[in-house]
Amino acid sequence: MSLATLPDVKPLLAVRQFVAFGSSHGVVIVVLIVVAAALVVLGRRYRGTALERRLSQALALVFAGFLVPVELYWLLSGRSAIKYSLPLQLCDLAAMASVWALWSYSSAAFALTYFWGLTLTSQAFVSPELTGPDFPSLQFLSFFGMHSLVLWAAIYLTWGVGLRPDWRSYRIAVLVTIGWAVVTFAFNRVVGTNYGFLNTKPVVRSLLDVLGPWPWYLLSELVLGAAAWALITWPWKRQQAPRKAHTAA
Repeated sequence: MSLATLPDVKPLLAVRQFVAFGSSHGVVIVVLIVVAAALVVLGRRYRGTALERRLSQALALVFAGFLVPVELYWLLSGRSAIKYSLPLQLCDLAAMASVWALWSYSSAAFALTYFWGLTLTSQAFVSPELTGPDFPSLQFLSFFGMHSLVLWAAIYLTWGVGLRPDWRSYRIAVLVTIGWAVVTFAFNRVVGTNYGFLNTKPVVRSLLDVLGPWPWYLLSELVLGAAAWALITWPWKRQQAPRKAHTAA
């Protein structure tokens, strides 16, 4: 066979780019739902038993076993510039909080896991800020893996174990988020980064596009976020004798 008749292998060797709402995105969403449902069943089955705490701490170790190597890789490998490698995004902090919430049932960690996970981290599945290669690239696995574990922790602790947010949890989440935004915005201005999309909108389409130009979309985010968090707190407060997370940080 002559070289002229050899098949072109470049398309076969080329790395596919991730496409929002493509096949891999759909599989991720299915896995997210299936695992979340399984965790709820497990949590309810062992709720109030001696095995409940062991199961939660085992999940914390599994999640940490994924989170720590990923964070260290991006931080230390030198493959990513400072604008992407530091764990300053809310998803990074939410993942850390979720591990601690699973391990300790801390009320502060649970508050951040619940509010950040259900309303902010979940946006990664609606408008993923992922412009790199598709599955099974490290970018793909780390992005969806990190966001998935936060949602799984929030769902497991709330609907499985039975922890409940209250207005103290609400205040913790609001104040910590505002503090993070102030510090991160200042860091972005000094270093030239854009963690949290506090200094400009993401390059892909997102819900921020309907919240106005900078800096007004930041105020819109705060108002809408506070309102949404109030709405997902109020139903639990109507229930009697909610189970509390530990107050220790």
